[in-house]
Amino acid sequence: MKERLFILSQYLLPHHLLSRLIGCAAECRAAWFKDRLIGWFAKQYQVNMSEAQVEDLTAYEHFNAFFTRALKDDARPLDATPGAILCPADGAVSQLGPIEQGRCFQAKGHSFSVVELLGGDAERAAPFMGGDFATVYLSPKDYHRVHMPLGGTLKEMVYVPGRLFSVNQTTAENVPELFARNERVVCLFDTERGPMAVVLVGAMIVASIETVWAGLVTPPKRELKTTRYDAAARAAIELEKGGELGRFKLGSTAIVLFGPEQVNWAEGLAAGSSVRMGQALATPRNA
Repeated sequence: MKERLFILSQYLLPHHLLSRLIGCAAECRAAWFKDRLIGWFAKQYQVNMSEAQVEDLTAYEHFNAFFTRALKDDARPLDATPGAILCPADGAVSQLGPIEQGRCFQAKGHSFSVVELLGGDAERAAPFMGGDFATVYLSPKDYHRVHMPLGGTLKEMVYVPGRLFSVNQTTAENVPELFARNERVVCLFDTERGPMAVVLVGAMIVASIETVWAGLVTPPKRELKTTRYDAAARAAIELEKGGELGRFKLGSTAIVLFGPEQVNWAEGLAAGSSVRMGQALATPRNA
């Protein structure tokens, strides 16, 4: 009964209004407010501040600065195995596996469409048909910057408007097409393993999504927006393997897509596996 009420509330709540209000609170600079909020959050979720470049909780200008905190240089070593595809974020693997009949497995009998995930364009989704996907859920205690699994050249960024359902396991098991319904930012790259998509999926109380090249992406006007980064239009944007790609102001989910016959997921990884940014997520297939 409790689970059913939680799911019902997800449909009834004013997702965007609630998220924007919380976003405003997360930017509050008043010391009496932000210090208490940060202190409570760090204790409640047992945040490991010894990894942070700035360990003093009161030194952050507001909650969002704390939530998107940088880590010390040696906190997330990158797997040095030649050709390794890196995990883009801290968190837990929600699901990973093959893209079958144009769909990715979500949970407990649910799946979602790759075409819809990437903004409804079949041509954009075509290179990933028959490929592989991995979904990584970032919990509140995690490091909330997302990094490049491989070095690549940015080809396209798509902002896709949508709802802001929670993305925890309960919601994934009960809300059809969850990740293709939520607001998201799709980042498409050319890499040594062919096309790669990294999708930053918003969620309840996620105030905004940022990328390192465009800053704040989530616009006040919620409509599909595509930005192409071809040589004729603007200077190439190249990001190195392990380099920062973007960040969540209040966390969510990152989904990585590859084309067919490109990757083998790392041995031992499965739904529920804890992961850290920089560890090997996969190895190249037919390298």
